[in-house]
Amino acid sequence: MIASMNRRRFLGLGGGAATMLILWRVGLGRADAAYPFALSDAEWRKRLSPLAYQVLRKRSTEYPFTSPLNKEHRPGTFACAGCAQSLFSSKTKFDSGTGWPSFWAPLPRAVGTSRDFELGYPRTEVHCSRCGGHLGHVFDDGPKPTGKRYCMNGVALTFTPG
Repeated sequence: MIASMNRRRFLGLGGGAATMLILWRVGLGRADAAYPFALSDAEWRKRLSPLAYQVLRKRSTEYPFTSPLNKEHRPGTFACAGCAQSLFSSKTKFDSGTGWPSFWAPLPRAVGTSRDFELGYPRTEVHCSRCGGHLGHVFDDGPKPTGKRYCMNGVALTFTPG
């Protein structure tokens, strides 16, 4: 169910193309307070950078090819930038050429999904199962063994080598 018609707009945070966001507000009909890790809007704003807040809490999308995590190839774990829950192993990361960090599988029970009709056709939104933060979308055009492409916003993730 879409809460309202979505609008696309651009927001410059700090100036420059590298900090531009394509903002998509998506009404998904799910209550953020239903997640085990919940903060007030003011607490989220204090905890996250402006870019991370827009992506994780307002379901926006960062500009492609701007995340340093695109070039992260060391062994380690990618976690939610909102609540630090481990989400993806570096073993499942691949270069999709899309401009966003991509993975062929999440860690067990790390993410949830919701339907998103924001672009006029159904997509599957991916969110953190612990805090509900918007991470990106999953598509059926990824590599084996799953055939999935979890296309994630780099600003919604952190990386810990290991």
